[in-house]
Amino acid sequence: MRRRTQVAIVGAGPAGLLLANVLIAAGVDCVVVEHRSREHVQTRARAGFLEQRTVDCLRRHGLCAGLDAAAARHVRCEFRSERRSFVVDYGELAGGRAHWVYPQQLLVRDLVQSLVSRGGDVRFSHAVERVEGVDSDAPLLVCRSAAGETLEISCEIVAGCDGARGISCQALAGGGAQAIERRYPFGWLTVLAEADPPPAHIVYAMHADGFAAHVPRTPEVSRFYLQCAAGDTASDWPAERVWAQLRRRLSPHGAAELTPGRILEQGVLAMRSSVTAPMQHGRLYLAGDAAHVLTPCGAKGMNLAIADADALARSLVARLRDGDGEQLDGYGARRLPDVWRSQEFSDWLLHLLHEPLAGTAVDYERRLRAARLEQLEHSPSFAQTFARRYVG
Repeated sequence: MRRRTQVAIVGAGPAGLLLANVLIAAGVDCVVVEHRSREHVQTRARAGFLEQRTVDCLRRHGLCAGLDAAAARHVRCEFRSERRSFVVDYGELAGGRAHWVYPQQLLVRDLVQSLVSRGGDVRFSHAVERVEGVDSDAPLLVCRSAAGETLEISCEIVAGCDGARGISCQALAGGGAQAIERRYPFGWLTVLAEADPPPAHIVYAMHADGFAAHVPRTPEVSRFYLQCAAGDTASDWPAERVWAQLRRRLSPHGAAELTPGRILEQGVLAMRSSVTAPMQHGRLYLAGDAAHVLTPCGAKGMNLAIADADALARSLVARLRDGDGEQLDGYGARRLPDVWRSQEFSDWLLHLLHEPLAGTAVDYERRLRAARLEQLEHSPSFAQTFARRYVG
């Protein structure tokens, strides 16, 4: 089976789906190809914090009805250490900007429904086996459905939105792109669980045993993070150990203790960051995790992916509808400064929050952290800079 289109989008995550919605609304034909099922992408729990710029983008494109109905607005975060605790009202410091708690799977559901209602073509359960001809005027995607049927999609442009391990990255590497990577010497245990009481804001806790965070998602469910050893697996963290460490790290000086509930999901993240440059080659353009991977610290990943998709959509509309190719030619170069600013903030916040590892200058690092926390609590200019970068 063959399909001809203007833009072939690989990946039905937030970046690919936003891109498709904007293109369809502008009259640009596109096809989205996703190797997972629709049910899988609409139920997989991932990120949940949307920056103000992301909400503004969704609202501008008429894609925020679900978010407006169900998202919770957050404007404060708390820093806890064994010596003190304080709250940063980053919403006020950033001029009224906010975070919105809206789980990624709900946003994906909204974007899929919007795309289908607009007559968009989304091929779930179709794996892209080859990306050919990106140096030519007629790239080709060779796909295979779960039932074993072959689909060939010829197009003018390929948008790679299929993550760091997707085929788009492999295809771009043939054009000389390189990934610059950093791996951190610790992991994060991630836990989605029922717990009481939920905090009114995000809690970041610094403890001798390691960093912990409590991120409320709904009145009943929260996301928790625990710094753990590199190489740990979920099996190293039975429920009893999880709750004991959460209580210990999140309550360093008598804060209200958690009442454990059901653990709904648990896993370990190997903490790493990477940036692929250039983000384009020939007729292939990357967006989201296909171009850059961030740690979850600071919640920048999904927001950066949506910013990529918005910029790529504008560039593609200018090229394919209006005949202006200048924006598209400079797409990657324009995006990389924002990518590196986000990487730097995530790295800075990681170093602020995490317990120094044995073998480093532990006492020195702890005193540096204390100095940074002192500025964050007592220096309005320092806190305002943090707030503006944090909220996006």
